[in-house]
Amino acid sequence: MFRLKHEKRRIESGGHTLPLILLRPAVPPERLLPGILWIHGGGYTTGMARMAYVSCGGKAARRFGAVVVSPAYRLAPAFPYPAALEDCYAALKYLADHAEELGVDPDRIVVGGESAGGGLAAALCILARDRGEIPVAFQFPLYPMLDCEDTPSSRDNHGKGWNTRRNHRGWQRYLGDLYGTDRVPKYASAARETDYSGLPPCYTFVTEGEPFRDETLAYVRRLREAGVEAEADVYPGNLHAFDLACPWTAKSRKARKKFFRVFGEKVANQPE
Repeated sequence: MFRLKHEKRRIESGGHTLPLILLRPAVPPERLLPGILWIHGGGYTTGMARMAYVSCGGKAARRFGAVVVSPAYRLAPAFPYPAALEDCYAALKYLADHAEELGVDPDRIVVGGESAGGGLAAALCILARDRGEIPVAFQFPLYPMLDCEDTPSSRDNHGKGWNTRRNHRGWQRYLGDLYGTDRVPKYASAARETDYSGLPPCYTFVTEGEPFRDETLAYVRRLREAGVEAEADVYPGNLHAFDLACPWTAKSRKARKKFFRVFGEKVANQPE
């Protein structure tokens, strides 16, 4: 287990100052480390960068030794799409450009996040692939908010923590004038993508009764159809973000254990 030191930095993004939280081992190791861009959730309208402290990304950094960058991206409705995505891309570029300073292996930069952060992670992987500037080695979009249109599981959903009403409101605030139109780009709602080739390998999990089950499984299925390694685990219940809301439960411990196994094998080169 690694002891982490916490730093705050500020970078330029879209003409404004973007705060970042940086977590990295307090004692610099002799080898290069994985770099994790971890994006907080909150329905695109709430949340904070310091949620990374209790996230799977932060826990992976403590367990395996990794560098985490968590951006305090701009929130809707004050800043609708594409502000949050632009901020996340700026943070990803900062991580890549400062890999040597941070002791990060540029070939092991991964992107992840929960809920809306997972949706941003997926969209960011699409954007990074299309721009061709920053290679992303792996993606961890956990129970991601991917689809601005109703799916069978998000329609008429009364799950705990997130439901249809809150989902509609979140998308409406994030998309602004694009909401309800056929002009929503794939970078705003990753489920609008039609070409999944060349995207990073993926691991995710979700609960069977929450709104994002079907869009999560569809995303993984389309990645596989495009020849991309991808896996999803579905846990019982209807509590969204269960690993954060109830981290002490057996289900949450099981989910984290599987996340650590995948991270260790695919990113940290440290099989469990």
